[in-house]
Amino acid sequence: MQAEIQLRPRRPRPQVVTLSDAAAARVREIMDRAEKPYAGLRVGVKNGGCAGQEYVLDYAAAADPGDEVVVDKGVTILIEPKAVLFLIGTEIDYEVTRLASKFVFRNPNQTDACGCGESVTIQPAAAD
Repeated sequence: MQAEIQLRPRRPRPQVVTLSDAAAARVREIMDRAEKPYAGLRVGVKNGGCAGQEYVLDYAAAADPGDEVVVDKGVTILIEPKAVLFLIGTEIDYEVTRLASKFVFRNPNQTDACGCGESVTIQPAAAD
């Protein structure tokens, strides 16, 4: 006789990233003005810059296999698989100042940034 295996219910996974109200409004505005319809906003991390890594934002025509799909405040965000551990817990905001407007990443995994703000150092999220 085989023993019956009891599976615990999985706890809900937190969203990898969230958007502030300002960021969601700006992304929707940008997507509405795009030349063609897109599936969402692609978010990633690439090697580069003096601090070692850079955040990447781009239009996504379709989800790629393995993408983490997050829907927040009416915006679809597609996160590249290799970026997930670097972005867990990140809030993407949109700031407007007298001299500039930009998306800002508030990332608890970010340990350093260069002086110009173009590149960052990010450690992968630790397992709980």
